[in-house]
Amino acid sequence: MTFQTGHVGLNVSDLDASKDFYLKVFGFEIFGESGEADRRYAFLGLDGKLLLTLWQQSEGRFATGTPGLHHLSFQVADIEAVRRAETVIRELGATLHHDGVAAHREGASSGGVFFEDPDGIRLEIFSPTGADTSPAPTPDAPTCGFF
Repeated sequence: MTFQTGHVGLNVSDLDASKDFYLKVFGFEIFGESGEADRRYAFLGLDGKLLLTLWQQSEGRFATGTPGLHHLSFQVADIEAVRRAETVIRELGATLHHDGVAAHREGASSGGVFFEDPDGIRLEIFSPTGADTSPAPTPDAPTCGFF
C-alpha cells in the first residue's frame, strides 16, 4: 500500500472567523459549505484539490496540553511565499511565534512561520530552502516541535 495525505478536518468554534482567516492567509477557494445552524461546515482547497475542511462543532481554544494534533504544516514553493503569508498573518493580528520566519534548525535552509488560527490551532507555512539567513530560536532542537 502507499499513502498520501488527503484533506485535514478541523473543528472550529466560529466558522465565519475561521473561514475568513484561512481564505486570507492561504488563499484557499471555497469548494462547498453549509450554513444550516446545526450543521455548519466549509470545504477549502486550491487548484481543484480539497485540502482543509472546517466543522463548527467545538467551543473554547485548542488544547495543546492533551494528546492529539501538534501542528498542521503547509509547504510552499519558496521563502518569498512564506514572507507574503507572514505579512498577512501580522495584518490579521494572529499569534505569531518566533517573531517571524525561523529556520527549522540552526543553519538549516528550510524554515518558515509558526502561528495560530483563531481557535489557537498551531500552524506552519514553510519553504524547503531560503530560511538559512533566519535564526533558529533554539539551535539544537527542531523549531517546528517547540512552539
